[in-house]
Amino acid sequence: MTTFCLAVALFGTEFDMTDPIKKYRRTGLIIAFMIFFIDQASKFVVMQLLQLPTKGQIELIPFFNLTWAENYGVSMGFLTASTDFQRWALVTLTGLIGIAVWVWMNKEKAKWDIIALGMVLGGAMGNIVDRARLGYVADFADLHIGEFRPFLIFNLADASISIGVVILLARALLIREKTDETKDHVQLDES
Repeated sequence: MTTFCLAVALFGTEFDMTDPIKKYRRTGLIIAFMIFFIDQASKFVVMQLLQLPTKGQIELIPFFNLTWAENYGVSMGFLTASTDFQRWALVTLTGLIGIAVWVWMNKEKAKWDIIALGMVLGGAMGNIVDRARLGYVADFADLHIGEFRPFLIFNLADASISIGVVILLARALLIREKTDETKDHVQLDES
């Protein structure tokens, strides 16, 4: 019943899949919730089943370990929250950013931008829940080449946010939609 109420709240009572923009937006929300649930499930496995917080590190393959890290800040330790007030201020700030991403996704019309925003939203939700529930974001993915670590220790939510942002930036910088003015000039030149 709760799932149905959530679906109605998110999608409304009309599930019209004939409008491609509505379909893309629903796809974006589905991606967001899939990422959120997979992120939270992976953290449950790492924290509860594998007991990574007590073990510290589990070596898997030569270039990837599970290494426990508690992130009290945001990206790269920026805005570290060392008090309860700072923690909840950070939860509020990231929640507002999540709402802004959701609003942007609901106004966006480009399929791949909506998908990328869904990735960002899903990752943000996962990390917000961690910070609210635990007081920190649980990180565990440790990609490395010998002692060289091209990334800080991260989680699936972080990866999703990063990939979504890269897609948005690549599309903004490399794929430019023709404006109506450009189309008018092309038509005039062809006459």
